[in-house]
Amino acid sequence: MQPSRSGQLPINGLQLYYEVHGEPAASDTVPLLLIPGAFMATDTMRQWVAAFATRRPVIVFDQQGHGRTPDTPRAMSYEQFGDDASALLQALEIERADVMGYSQGGGVALQLALRHPRLVGKLVTLSATYRQDGWYPSALHVIEGLTADLFKDTPVGEAFRQHTPDPPAFDAWVEKMRVLNFEDQHITDEQLRSIRAQTMVIIGDADGVRPEHAVEMFKLRGGCDEEAAATGMITELPRARLVILPATSHVSISGTVQVLEPMVTAFLDDVPPANPSLW
Repeated sequence: MQPSRSGQLPINGLQLYYEVHGEPAASDTVPLLLIPGAFMATDTMRQWVAAFATRRPVIVFDQQGHGRTPDTPRAMSYEQFGDDASALLQALEIERADVMGYSQGGGVALQLALRHPRLVGKLVTLSATYRQDGWYPSALHVIEGLTADLFKDTPVGEAFRQHTPDPPAFDAWVEKMRVLNFEDQHITDEQLRSIRAQTMVIIGDADGVRPEHAVEMFKLRGGCDEEAAATGMITELPRARLVILPATSHVSISGTVQVLEPMVTAFLDDVPPANPSLW
């Protein structure tokens, strides 16, 4: 798909690359901000953009050092990346957007909702954590061992060299990313409860994210309807929704567009849950 608008904007010391698909100002539907995961860029989100852009405007962007956004000496943090997303929406004159982030992008989406609540309508986290202990120790071990050599001859390294053909700069960026993702963020239970946006939590059952962590996030976001448990009927739109896909890993979940798009769209559109008669 070709974006209706794209380019780079001066955002918090970055020349941040973004794409807009559709016309937010002319649409009656709240736009969707898609935030890619670590080492991913706008080009890796094409299937997701195509799936959602038929119903709503979609905005996607490259985080610091990713894709077409060059790195800078600026420190990295989930909080800073959340502020970048906020500044982008404001620069694009988007008053409110639904937000969906994958992996690192899901963590950034949480910070955006926490730090800039007026900008976020609904929140979808895909294979994301809100603190370090949400990962399996084995996943953290892999993250801790990341090196620039792993990415040098991949599309990640190629994209970086397009704007910064300097091997030491690439090494420094990967090291910053390694530290960011290993240390993760540290959102407290109280902070997570305080987020205003209705939330959908999605992981795979073979994810790097522990299922217990996803369930706890779901509960802290207002999930678990005891009335529905007692009556077997959902009478009000849930504050939170939980999806755990079978036989799905942290990587393979990025390819489950056809499965997840209808679920996410129903959540974004406030489609009432079904309550069929049993007899």
